[in-house]
Amino acid sequence: MRQIVLDTETTGLEPEQGHRIIEIGCVELVNRKLTHRHYHQYINPDREVEEGAIEVHGITNEFLADKPRFAQVAEEFFEFINGAELIIHNAPFDVGFINHEFKLMGSGHQPINKHCGIVDTLVMARDKHPGQRNNLDALCRRYGVDNSQRDLHGALLDAEILADVYLFMTGGQVGLELSGDDAGDSSGQAATGSSKIRRLPGDRNPLPVIAANGDEIALHEAKLAEAAKASDAESLWKQLEGSAE
Repeated sequence: MRQIVLDTETTGLEPEQGHRIIEIGCVELVNRKLTHRHYHQYINPDREVEEGAIEVHGITNEFLADKPRFAQVAEEFFEFINGAELIIHNAPFDVGFINHEFKLMGSGHQPINKHCGIVDTLVMARDKHPGQRNNLDALCRRYGVDNSQRDLHGALLDAEILADVYLFMTGGQVGLELSGDDAGDSSGQAATGSSKIRRLPGDRNPLPVIAANGDEIALHEAKLAEAAKASDAESLWKQLEGSAE
C-alpha cells in the first residue's frame, strides 16, 4: 500500500480570500515503511504572505520571490501523489488549498480526493483521545515522537513528524513497558522512559558481532549440565543444538 504523508504552508487561512500555497512537503510510505522518497517545493504565490502566517512558518515574501509558480510544478506534484492514500493532519485545510490551486490553473483537474484516498489524522486523534489537545505538538508529546527541531512550522518537517505520529497511532503498542502497564498515563501522555523515534543514518557501520570466548562457552555448558541434572532431562537448548546438527 502506497501512502503519502502531506503538509502545506500558505499565505493565510482561507483560499476563498485569495490565499495561496507557498510550500508543499510530502513523504512516502509503502507498506507502512518510509521509503525515503519525498516531494518538497516552495512556491511563489503571486501575493503577499500575511504577517500572522510568517510568524507561524517563517517563510517571507523575499524568500519566495524567485520560486516557481504552482502551475509550473503542478504536474510533477500530481504525479507524486496520484493514486496514493494521503495522510494529512486537518485534511480539509490542505485539500481545500490544493484543489483551489488546481482550479485557478483552469486545467480541468478533478478534486484530488477523486484521485487519492484521504486519511485525516486530526479526526483519528480526536476519536482516540476525546477531550484532549490533538495538534501535532501534543501528539508528539503523547506518542514520544521527537519534534525538538520544530521551532517553526515547515511542510516537509511536519510531514516527516506526522509520518512518525501516524505510524504510532495506527501501530498499537507505543513503548515497551516491562511492567505490563499502558504506554501512557490517564491523561494520554507518553509514560516516562518510553522510547522516542531516532532515525539512524543509512550509511552507519554494521553492528559488531562479538563471539563468546572459551571460558564463557565452558561456563555456559556447565550451566546447561547443572540444569539438566536438576530437571532430570536434557535442556531444550541442547535438543535444538542436536536437531541442528
